[in-house]
Amino acid sequence: MMSVLTAALYAGLLLYGAGWWLGYWIGNFSLLLFVLSLVTCAYWLAERYRFAPARAAAAETLTVQDTQRRAELSKMGISRVDGDVAAARESLLMQPWWLDWTAGLFPVILAVFLLRSFLFEPFKIPSGSMIPTLLVGDLILVNKFQYGIRLPVTGTKLIANKDPQRGDVMVFHYPVDPRIDYIKRVVGVPGDEVSYTNQSLSVNGQVVPVQSLGDFYDEDSLHYAPKYAEKLGAVSHNILVEPKRASIYRPMDSFVNFRDNCRYTAEGVTCKVPAGHYFMMGDNRDNSQDSRYWGFVPDENIVGRAFMVWMNFSNLRRIGTFD
Repeated sequence: MMSVLTAALYAGLLLYGAGWWLGYWIGNFSLLLFVLSLVTCAYWLAERYRFAPARAAAAETLTVQDTQRRAELSKMGISRVDGDVAAARESLLMQPWWLDWTAGLFPVILAVFLLRSFLFEPFKIPSGSMIPTLLVGDLILVNKFQYGIRLPVTGTKLIANKDPQRGDVMVFHYPVDPRIDYIKRVVGVPGDEVSYTNQSLSVNGQVVPVQSLGDFYDEDSLHYAPKYAEKLGAVSHNILVEPKRASIYRPMDSFVNFRDNCRYTAEGVTCKVPAGHYFMMGDNRDNSQDSRYWGFVPDENIVGRAFMVWMNFSNLRRIGTFD
């Protein structure tokens, strides 16, 4: 019965993973790890307190019965007895496959779940909105405790830590569809007035300084774009801006909240960041769907601060920390 149940659970897991991979639905890896932790924990407890003691008792009973049988045969003058219970005892004590692949995996799954939920979480960069800071294919690490300790799955903050600062590269749940994770740079914090007009960024009336660094060549798009050094808060980083490109900013129909906090003109957009929210922009300024289009990121959507490229299989030189 238990083997059939376990096989059904694995079949459901494979179906979920296949549908996720093929794009039939959006997966939630945090929820998946949480459910797997609960399921394997139940198997682990059952193994520890029921199945393992039952197997040990059966093996002990077999040993006692064999000892009694040999004693009775000895009384009858039979000293040579065929049969060795060692193999049978080992077979009784052996953990079945459905426990080996559930209870046996519980410590590993729990460790991954805790590490990913409270310390560091890996992500893969899927688009070019953060070029030149992050390239498509970069595998990054996100600090999960930088902005406070949060409950897994729900994201409810338990312990506050540092607040996001201007210039931080932050991963968050996309406000339009929280099942999707986005990565952008924090440009405005609560109370800021952020203006992006004529491809120039201002925060609280102060133009954010930039310095030309020549052209950047994007190998994926086979395209050159002007690169600039920008200093936002205490963070210096590079951005791409194409002055000759006509940019049109208008709110999406799915602009999530505080729509009246933004004013749109032919030159750009100006927004007042509400309390508990953040204004996000991509470093590839003319190729990024960000707060200019879909609104502010609420604090409860924050996942963590991105700080390191831990692997890029196409370019190992990408490995390292970044601003």
